Order: sequence, then C-alpha cells, then structure tokens
Amino acid sequence: MTSPSGIPSIDVTEAERRLREDPAKPLLLDVREANEFAVVRAPGAALLPTSVLAVRVDEVPTDRPILVVCAVGGRSAMVTQFLVARGRTDVTNVAGGMDAWERAGLPIVRGTPAPGEGDLPA
Repeated sequence: MTSPSGIPSIDVTEAERRLREDPAKPLLLDVREANEFAVVRAPGAALLPTSVLAVRVDEVPTDRPILVVCAVGGRSAMVTQFLVARGRTDVTNVAGGMDAWERAGLPIVRGTPAPGEGDLPA
C-alpha cells in the first residue's frame, strides 16, 4: 500500500505479520529517541533515532526489507521518504507508529532496554 503522499506504508497489523512470517526477515527500524524507546517498543526493533540518522544512514542494513516505525507515523514517514530518495526500494513506513501498535494489542516491551537490545544488526 502507498499513502496519498506516495510513501510506501502499511498498518501495524500488517507490519507485525511481516515481521513474523516474511522469509526475507524484515527489520523493524524504530526512529524515535532512546528515551521513547525505553518507555515502549516492539520486540526485536532496532533503534536509530531520527536525530542521528543522517550521520548513521550507512548502518541501515541493505540485505533485508526495512519497516520504519516512530511514535505516531510522522517521523517514520519522513525517514521512509529519505531512504527511498537514497535509492532504497525495500523500505516501508508503519502508519500509526507505536501508538497504534500498542492500541492494537500487539506485543510490546517496556522499561530500560537490555544490553544490546535495539542495536542495529551487524
């Protein structure tokens, strides 16, 4: 699905399904800040805050699809658009963000991340 702005987007239910079932093993890229990530996050999400994305963009894996999530969908839409503009064709915005994820009753984790939790895959 593509949003009216042309940004590839899916809802949280489809994102969670892809994370569980897609053999390409998509990465859920959380672009919120670390303090937001500590409050609530999806299990297995990798954290790359929007505030440092421009200098760390080369760390985003290129060998698997990327699903971009934030709090409500604004930052993730901008990051998706940024990555698409850089030539990525396998990046999708998660519309509604973690707010919609939690409201949908999808799995979440709360509290200080464990060591290594949220790290980008090597």
